[in-house]
Amino acid sequence: MPPLRTALLQNSGHPGDTAANLVLLDEAAARAAEAGAGLLVCPEMFLTGYAIGADAHRLAEPADGPSARAVAAIAARHGLAVLYGFPELGDGAPAPARPVVHNAAQLIGADGARLATYRKTHLFGAFEREWFTAGETAVVQAEVGGVRVGIMICYDVEFPENVRAHALAGTELLLVPTAQMHPFEFVAESLVPVRAFESQMYIAYVNRSGAEGEFEFVGLSCLAGPDGVARVRAGRGGELLTGDVDPGALRASRAANPYLSDRRPELYGSLS
Repeated sequence: MPPLRTALLQNSGHPGDTAANLVLLDEAAARAAEAGAGLLVCPEMFLTGYAIGADAHRLAEPADGPSARAVAAIAARHGLAVLYGFPELGDGAPAPARPVVHNAAQLIGADGARLATYRKTHLFGAFEREWFTAGETAVVQAEVGGVRVGIMICYDVEFPENVRAHALAGTELLLVPTAQMHPFEFVAESLVPVRAFESQMYIAYVNRSGAEGEFEFVGLSCLAGPDGVARVRAGRGGELLTGDVDPGALRASRAANPYLSDRRPELYGSLS
């Protein structure tokens, strides 16, 4: 099976302007496709901006809403899968309660079909807990180019149990759109490659960049391999990177580093 070339779009776009971010996404998809990518991964809350606060309810859309249809058209036009973050309008709440909004990520196939929608399960800090409702499904997967991909969002990857659950479910490439901020650079620099090694998978960790509201995003997006080495690594500004996910190299790495098969789950009951 050939490697899956994966593009990482490190960019904060235009906070509050979904239409402008769709234009940016279209341009990035064209560049990624030209570079031979079969998958483009965007940051957390890419379509609207992260620090949207009370505007989350105004900007939120259903998983099959107009923005999803626009992204589907972009994916099909350029012939590559797209993973993007957005505020998802959840199940309606009884009046006068405000609408339920999830911090979500959605995967669209190269043919424009919706492949998977994931809702962030571990909300970070008071800001997210005020405006978003946590998801309840930890492992969400789909197939892209013959590679089994899983989806998480930002803080989710900082829980080793979460990543290991994906590994045990067969995830080969974990997509992690993120809004990683100062002073937590060590997550991108050290923790993510370690997660890739200890659970023997590739991880595409794709961050926002620059200042937005009270937050300063640190960039440093990477595609980490099962050997714990970043195949590509961004700086602090906007970038479009590409790297290859090689299923053959992953099989060899799992054979050489048998963490998954050497586990003794009967000893880990206290973790649940």
